[in-house]
Amino acid sequence: MVKQSDYPVGFYFKLTFKEEDIGFQEVLGISKEIEVEEVVSGGENRFKYRLPTITSTQNLVLKRGIAAADSELISWCKSTMDEGLINPIIPMDVSVSLVNKEGLALISWTFYNAYPVKYSVSDLSPDPNAIAIETLAFAYSYFEITPKDTTFNL
Repeated sequence: MVKQSDYPVGFYFKLTFKEEDIGFQEVLGISKEIEVEEVVSGGENRFKYRLPTITSTQNLVLKRGIAAADSELISWCKSTMDEGLINPIIPMDVSVSLVNKEGLALISWTFYNAYPVKYSVSDLSPDPNAIAIETLAFAYSYFEITPKDTTFNL
């Protein structure tokens, strides 16, 4: 039987890009959804048929305090967004792993053919307790879920 203390917590995670582990304080947008098309049936006025169409996803959004820009991830983002469409966009795979207290991955999400679509910095204010946060957003083709621990199967 799984104890409540055995469930993973959402604040132990890591992002992996080109074999480099990068720390972020927040990851958003890990979701898939099947869109539905409503079809009216001739002669049947009580309901509409709701038929599945395509699967849609959100952008993967990463947030962290502004840190040194010497990572390969930031270099890739800069080269993709600063050069515009003069050079072709080079999609890469990005992985996010939920880890346990020992740092071992419990589950991973791999985002295939990802590329940066947005970079932003939080509003700068005179509040001495405010931390400047940078946000990166990535579009991607699809993602796969890989359970690493058999206790938490999806």
